[in-house]
Amino acid sequence: MDNSHSTHCCADCGGVAGGGAGLKACTSCRLVKYCNIKCQKNHWKKHKKVCKQRAAELRDEALFKDPPLKEDCPICYLPMPIKLIACMTLTPATISSVPIYDYAEANEEVANIGTETYYSCCGKSICKGCVDSFRKSGNIGICPFCNAMTGGKTNAEIVEELMKRVKVNDAGAIYVLGNDYHNGSEGLQQDQEKALELWTRAAELGSSTAHFALGLYYRAGGDLTKAKFHYEAAAMAGNEGARNNLGNMEYRSGKRERAVKHLIIAASAGCYNAMQNLLDLFKHDLVSLDEIESTLTAYNNSCAEMRSESRDKYISKLKGPRE
Repeated sequence: MDNSHSTHCCADCGGVAGGGAGLKACTSCRLVKYCNIKCQKNHWKKHKKVCKQRAAELRDEALFKDPPLKEDCPICYLPMPIKLIACMTLTPATISSVPIYDYAEANEEVANIGTETYYSCCGKSICKGCVDSFRKSGNIGICPFCNAMTGGKTNAEIVEELMKRVKVNDAGAIYVLGNDYHNGSEGLQQDQEKALELWTRAAELGSSTAHFALGLYYRAGGDLTKAKFHYEAAAMAGNEGARNNLGNMEYRSGKRERAVKHLIIAASAGCYNAMQNLLDLFKHDLVSLDEIESTLTAYNNSCAEMRSESRDKYISKLKGPRE
């Protein structure tokens, strides 16, 4: 018996336990329902092809839908870019190339770094533009959000404070502690296994940055299946850096259409590297002018939302005078 097209009875035995209310849907495709695990196992050979196809369709629907809005810095209330370079704008499209503004050209080499500082005293991540402005006003060694003293602490004290946040399942703190073990910083012995454990825990708690870190880790180790899984999880949570990497992976595997979709979404969210990758494809006639122009408009709008005087000054300070 095959009742695959009915959601009112068991797809295996045709039963309608509890008038249909007691049936459990297949968690992968949601197309069919079963009385119990036994019926589901019995029906699997008939169902698996349709199930896998629909599960892949649902996965793509989730993967390629508009990403969630970025989190704001709790001080300036501006969207938090993944990298400072995301704050840089490009000129409108031309026939063959789009040069970078002088501002970006002068600061590109230092702008591809993280944009936020995590404070374990209050569990807040604050953009480095606000942190820099706060310090310039004379508030050295003080948290810009809760005004707790942060300076003058030993490595042991820093880790102890971080552990308090880890114990209450603060994903940001868990991710940061994973970084410390990965880098061997804050007096901790370098331990990649511990870093992996902590990043995995942070990812399970919803940290897109932790998923991105896991994607990088597994890709470096040659496990492209796991790398892609974590990049996709990060991308669906709004991490445009992970989506850019997904675009690159899809392009290398010959899936150009999927690659372009990823790059357009990432660039539209303000990912500089994705925008540059699209421009390279455009030069080789692999992306249309209409796609480039519409994506550039979205890219520049996203960048404009993330630009601020304090962030510009912070980038310029890192760069220093040009030689």
